[in-house]
Amino acid sequence: MSSECRNRFATLAVHAGAVADPVTGARVTPLYLSNGFAFETPEAAADIFALRKSGFSYARGGNPTGAVLEKRIATLEGGTNAVAIASGQSALLVILLTLLKSGDEYVSANRLFGGSLGLMRRLEERHDLKVTFANPLDLAEFETAVTPRTRAIVIESIINPSGEVVDLEAISAIAKAHNIPLVVDNTLATPYLIRPIEHGADIVFHSLSKFIGGHGQVIGGIIVDAGKFNWAGDVRYPLISEPWEDYGGVVLAEKFPQTAFGVASRVYGMRDLGPGLSPFNAFLALTGTETLHLRMPRHVANAQAVAQHLANHPAITAVSYPGLEAHPNHPLVKRYTPEGPGAVFTATLKGGEEAAKRLISSLKIVSHLANIGETRSLIIHPATTTHKNMPPEDRLAAGVGPDVVRLSIGLEDPADLIADFDQALKA
Repeated sequence: MSSECRNRFATLAVHAGAVADPVTGARVTPLYLSNGFAFETPEAAADIFALRKSGFSYARGGNPTGAVLEKRIATLEGGTNAVAIASGQSALLVILLTLLKSGDEYVSANRLFGGSLGLMRRLEERHDLKVTFANPLDLAEFETAVTPRTRAIVIESIINPSGEVVDLEAISAIAKAHNIPLVVDNTLATPYLIRPIEHGADIVFHSLSKFIGGHGQVIGGIIVDAGKFNWAGDVRYPLISEPWEDYGGVVLAEKFPQTAFGVASRVYGMRDLGPGLSPFNAFLALTGTETLHLRMPRHVANAQAVAQHLANHPAITAVSYPGLEAHPNHPLVKRYTPEGPGAVFTATLKGGEEAAKRLISSLKIVSHLANIGETRSLIIHPATTTHKNMPPEDRLAAGVGPDVVRLSIGLEDPADLIADFDQALKA
């Protein structure tokens, strides 16, 4: 990967991790629909299973199509390795279960994708993985939330659904002061807009179902290891720093010093827990990366245009899009995302929940569904769907009250999107 990293983003998005197929000459990465892979010798099989040699054994732990996707996303993010996995939700689950055991604690932003918040609460209730929530826009809350039992800090680079950009370097400084890894969900930004590792992140993950896949076809996730955290000898993280007896006593932090977290996520998260990524979904996500550098600027430009229009519309109370200069989060946009803060934001309607629902029902181009980051524009009412399971006071604190809709702006002509919102708001 080192020679590839000298190339610029667009070149890496098309080429990183891939070569022409040595057997057929196929230039597009083949789709390997095989659940098992033949071994050259019994000794080679034993070496692969014992982690003495790299290679493919059973597709739950890795597949050649997925391996190209892993190399490409790791390169784009500036990490040392990656693990492609069944969904963004399973990526977060594997990260938490690799870092924590029952009784351990971690600090999480209280403004996250609703599914992430739900998973965290369930893990605390059923598995005693204790979470302390803090406002990602209030650094003092993160500092006071860390205790001697804290094992990680988890945030989003761009907050879902409000679109605000988080001060990654400041939160990274808190994590480093306590010698704990910073985990960043970079789904809304993608590595095109933000590379969290450059700002101090130790682990980055994505839902491939959003902007990276980009076309509403894929369920998938990926975990990227920055390769910078020193896991060696750290008893707080036994899966990484202590011997695995069933693998001949190997200590991952010693054998794989630059990729230890990624290896642990694969061995425990993939081989033991089992959420492997379908090679077909890996193929589609890999194809999506090839146009990421073309799609993201259009997403951002369209979002800026729609947000500006809605911010001046008499039926709208507020628009939370920090690309607007008047938004209080705009200084962090200029610092971290000079090309724009993505394409997901919220709008508050003067007519309350009923007006929000009428807007959704009246739109003709914008689709009503629970996803973001597609080529087509999307809308949803978070308070009754994606964030429904949050306590009402937490929903309000997260900026998703009953009068709020979440928008994900796609690649259509912005004039048509604006006209669609105008006709729907008349309803």
